[in-house]
Amino acid sequence: MKKYSHVIVVGIDGAGAFIKDAKTPVFDKLFANGAVTYDALASNPTISAECWGSMLLGVGPEVHKLTNGIVGSMEYPQDSQFPSLFKRIAAVYPDAELGSYCDWNPITAGIVERNLSVSTATDRDTQLTPVICDYIRNKKPTFLFIQFDSVDGAGHRNGYGTKAHLDRIEEVDALVGDVYSAACDASIIDDTLFIVIADHGGTNPGDGTGSHGGWTDGEKYVTLALCGKNVKNGEIGMANVRDLSAIVLYALGIDAPLFDEAGWTSQIPENIFDDPTIPPYKDISHLTGAEPRISRVPHTSELV
Repeated sequence: MKKYSHVIVVGIDGAGAFIKDAKTPVFDKLFANGAVTYDALASNPTISAECWGSMLLGVGPEVHKLTNGIVGSMEYPQDSQFPSLFKRIAAVYPDAELGSYCDWNPITAGIVERNLSVSTATDRDTQLTPVICDYIRNKKPTFLFIQFDSVDGAGHRNGYGTKAHLDRIEEVDALVGDVYSAACDASIIDDTLFIVIADHGGTNPGDGTGSHGGWTDGEKYVTLALCGKNVKNGEIGMANVRDLSAIVLYALGIDAPLFDEAGWTSQIPENIFDDPTIPPYKDISHLTGAEPRISRVPHTSELV
């Protein structure tokens, strides 16, 4: 049964768990009564294609095998055993309005099947946001995926968790507010599941630069936050970025594939929805090389 008519996902590349350290008045207000965690696990390695691919496909990098090079140069196969969220939604709702608006265009070009009717646009975050807002007001999308990239750029240039990185999170927080306001203007917000998620964090070695790709705490822990009419207020339990797929399908009343350690491992984390039919959450750390779940010995991350 459909829980929401609309789902809007705002992905903030490179924000990791650093949102909790930045000035984010919009985020704080939106999710004051929502479900939030700052220790959802990224995919391993903590690189954009691996993480965004996990979110939109519901499987880990060891299964989808996407890399930045692949999504930047190849179309996602239309006959993949692991279709994207867009294809799963279109299969159930052929007339659904779907949108993918990403600063980092390889997400749309390399993770979303080309044979689908998906509205797309790409530009820098600040320039893209008004286009997104017009789209929401005019089309009232069933599912909209947004990726803002400038926070990751600030992390690479200055180090993750530095003032410049946190300042850019604050600036993107205002863009999140614009997106939310557009959904209000479109009169769909009361029936919208609104999600903010980061793909990975990064390092701050102190030399004025940052990187990611490894499994230090700064790289692997990320923010996941949800608000909507039946979202519980409080801290989300154990979660992985790939769980976005299961959450979106559940919200739209679409059956997810059965959990399979060799394939679909997206789940609905505990403490998001008050629904006893949701299966208990399985710890999949052993599948991702994430054991122990909390880093004991930080290691140098790989440059991207």
